[in-house]
Order: sequence, then structure tokens, then C-alpha cells
Amino acid sequence: MLLLAAGRGSRFGGPVPKAYLPLQGRPLLLWSAERLAQVADPRAGNPLVVVVHRDDRERHLAPLLEPLLRLGDVRVCEGGDTRQQSMQRGLAAAGSAAELVLVHDAARALFPIAAARECVAAAARTGAALLAVPAADTLKSVRDGLVAATVDRTGLWQAQTPQVLRADLLARALAHAAATGFAGTDDVSLAEHLGAPVAVVPGAQHNLKITRPEDLPFAAALLAAGLG
Repeated sequence: MLLLAAGRGSRFGGPVPKAYLPLQGRPLLLWSAERLAQVADPRAGNPLVVVVHRDDRERHLAPLLEPLLRLGDVRVCEGGDTRQQSMQRGLAAAGSAAELVLVHDAARALFPIAAARECVAAAARTGAALLAVPAADTLKSVRDGLVAATVDRTGLWQAQTPQVLRADLLARALAHAAATGFAGTDDVSLAEHLGAPVAVVPGAQHNLKITRPEDLPFAAALLAAGLG
């Protein structure tokens, strides 16, 4: 399992990187790590690799090492300048024994555990899978502040994480992306670029990605309501 926490969270702003912001008194990264441990137990041969920014190890990650290590086989590595570079480094830290690789954003602290397990099973069958929800709102194509078109949302889904790929497929997809100059905005898009099928597993609306300041109290409200 790769828990990605190397981004800077520029849209959120503030002095604390997004992955370390508190939700009900605990950092988002720790919420995500504890949930991942319920998807695939790090004590049972499923290492959890926390991929962090080099500037965060001492100030922000160090206070979390004790509770993280209590989860089992938890490893830490520094991420790269891009998501794909961070994944490459995380894979190297995980070793070569894994058959499946689960990738998750630390900022999605409320992902549904049962659906994530289904995503693992779907990836084992298909090669790659992701959590997603159908697009519910009317979609507009906008240019220069004006609506250019209304986009038909039929068949459109919003991608979430976790996303899971077979390790051999992910290795080939990363190599193909590097060779072709492709930069995916999520993980399974690398498999799509290779032409591999990707299964969709229904996620949850409460699986929000903390992106802006107003998302944090919303996540807290979801937890208080028992929806997270």
C-alpha cells in the first residue's frame, strides 16, 4: 500500500501541509493510514509505505511515527517532484514481493473500507480498479469565464482513491508513461494509457478529498454524523 503525502496542497494554503492537518484532533495522514490497515493488515505481509515530502519528515511526520509503526510493517520514503515519481519511489521501498499495489491519497481520510476491499478484489480479477461515484451535477465547459457548452454527464464518474493495480501492470504502465511522456492525473490512468482495462467500484460521496479550507469542517461534520 502506498499512502501518498508528498504534495504541497497549494490550493489549501497555510503553514501546515495538508496531510498533517488535524481532523478531530488527529492528522489526516494518520486517519488514512489506520483505515488502510483495515483494508490489508500491515502485520500480515502487506507493507504500508508512507511517501512524504523531504521537508516534512522531521517537523510533521516524526511525531506520528510511533502510532504509525504500531500498525505493523510501515515504511517511510521521500516522494519525487511528480505523483508518478513518488509512486516509483514508494514501489522501490515496498520491495518486489507485492502482487497488488494499492495507492491512496492521505487527504482522503474518510474512504469506505468495505469498498476499498472490493476494489482490491476487482483489481485482482481485472488488473486495475478504482473507487468512483457517478457525476451528479450538471457539467459545464467554460472558456474565458463563459459557458461554452453543457457536457452530457451520462456515463461520467468522478474518480476517487484508493486505486489498485497489479504490480506487474503498474510497472509496465509507469515505464510506458515515461517512454511516451504521459503524465496521468490519477493512478489507473497509467493503465488506461497502456490500453489495459480498469474496473470501477462504487465509492462514496463522503470519500471527499480535503482540498480547500472549507472541506475540513465538512469532514468533521460527516464524522460527527456517523457518515465517515
